[in-house]
Amino acid sequence: MRLGGRLAAAIEILDDMTRRHRPAADALKDWGLSHRFAGSADRAAIGNIVYDALRRRRSASWLLQDEGSRAQAFGALLLHGHSPASLAQALDGDRFAPAPLSDAERAAFAARDLAAAPAVVRGDLPDWCAPLFEAAFGMDWADEAAALSDRPPLDLRVNTLKADRAAVLAELSEAHPAEAPFLPEAIRIAAIQGDGRHPNVQAEPAFRKGWFEVQDLGSQMVARLAGAASGTQVLDYCAGAGGKTLSMSAAMQNTGQIYAYDSEKVRLAPIFDRLERAGCRNVQVVSRATELDPLAGHCDLVLVDAPCTGSGTWRRRPDAKWRLSDRQLAARQAEQSAILDKAARFVKPGGRLAYVTCSVFDGENGDQIAAFLARATGFAPVDHHALWRDGFGTETQAVRIDRDAGIRLTPLRTGTDGFYLAVLRRS
Repeated sequence: MRLGGRLAAAIEILDDMTRRHRPAADALKDWGLSHRFAGSADRAAIGNIVYDALRRRRSASWLLQDEGSRAQAFGALLLHGHSPASLAQALDGDRFAPAPLSDAERAAFAARDLAAAPAVVRGDLPDWCAPLFEAAFGMDWADEAAALSDRPPLDLRVNTLKADRAAVLAELSEAHPAEAPFLPEAIRIAAIQGDGRHPNVQAEPAFRKGWFEVQDLGSQMVARLAGAASGTQVLDYCAGAGGKTLSMSAAMQNTGQIYAYDSEKVRLAPIFDRLERAGCRNVQVVSRATELDPLAGHCDLVLVDAPCTGSGTWRRRPDAKWRLSDRQLAARQAEQSAILDKAARFVKPGGRLAYVTCSVFDGENGDQIAAFLARATGFAPVDHHALWRDGFGTETQAVRIDRDAGIRLTPLRTGTDGFYLAVLRRS
C-alpha cells in the first residue's frame, strides 16, 4: 500500500472508533481481519497514523480548524515530518487516497503556529484535564502534557537471574538497543520514526529463555525504589500480570518470599507463565484474599501498585485519554483509598508500605497519601530525597521529588512513562 491507502485506512479506523466508542487496539485488529491483503508493514504504518492522530488530536484539529477524523489523520502526518507539499506529492495518482488537503486547509495550516495555540491545545488534553495538570505541574503543565503525546520508546528489563545486559544487548543487536539510564539492567530501543515499527522482541529466543521482560523504565525504577531486599517477606498486593513481582524477585536474587495477590483472577492469570520463564522461585501466587490473613503484620514490604486512570501511559494508550471522564477518576480514587486501607494491615512494625500509580494526577497520588496518613495511625513518609539517592546514587533537579509527598517520574523529566511513588514506614 502507498501512503494514500494507508491514510484512508487510518481515517476509516478513526471514524469507526468515534462511531462505536471502542478502543484503538480493537478497531485496528478488526480492520486488519477484514483487509487481509494489507501486510504487516502496512498495518504498522496505519497504526502509527492512528495512534499519532490520537496523541495529537487537539493540536492536529487546531492546525486544520477541523475536529473530524480526516483532519486528525492529516494533522498527524503534518506534525511528524510531512509538509502540505510533500503530502500532495505522495498522494498524487493514488486512487485509494483520500481527497488532498483543500486550499482552505492548506491556508489554515500555513496561518497557524502551534507555539501560539492555547495551552490545552499544545498539551493535547481534554478541557477538563487541564486544571488537573496545572495543579500537578504548575507553570510547566502544558509541556508535561505535550510530552505525554510523543511516541514512546520500547524499554526492556534484563532478568539478572538468567542473563546480564551485555548478553541481551548482543542478542538484540539487530534492533539497535542501547543502555537505558538509571538502572544497570535497563535497555531501551528508541521510539519509532516515520512509518517504522518496533521489533517483535517477544519472538526472540532470548525472550523465550527468560533473559528479559518488556517493562517501561519508570516501572522498573519505582520497583527498585520500593526496596525489596534479599531474604525479606514482600506482598505485591495488586500484582496484576506480575511485571513488578518479577522485577522484585530478581532484585531479591530468588531469596525471601514474595506473595503475588490480585483481587481480579483474570489480571493475575499471565503471571504463571512469566514466573516459569523467568526462573522466579521465591514467588507464591495468591488469588483469595482470605489466604493473606496469616501475613497480617508480618511483611517487610507491601507494594500497592494501585489501579488508576493510567494518565501516565497516554503515550502508549492515547485513546484512553479521550475516553476518561471525571466520574471514572472519582471511582478510581475511591478504589485506591479502600485498597490502601486493606493493604496497610499487612505491614509489620518497622516495615514499609510502597504506593505506586502510573498516573500524573494529584488526586490519585500525593492527595491520596495525605488522606491515608490523616486517617491511619503509625505510618510516616520516608525521606524521598534520601530514597532516590540511595537507589540511584545521585540527586537530580530534573526529577520531581517532594521529601514527604513522594517521587514523580514523567516523560518530560525522566524520559519514562508517568509514575508516582510514595513510601511509608510503619512505626
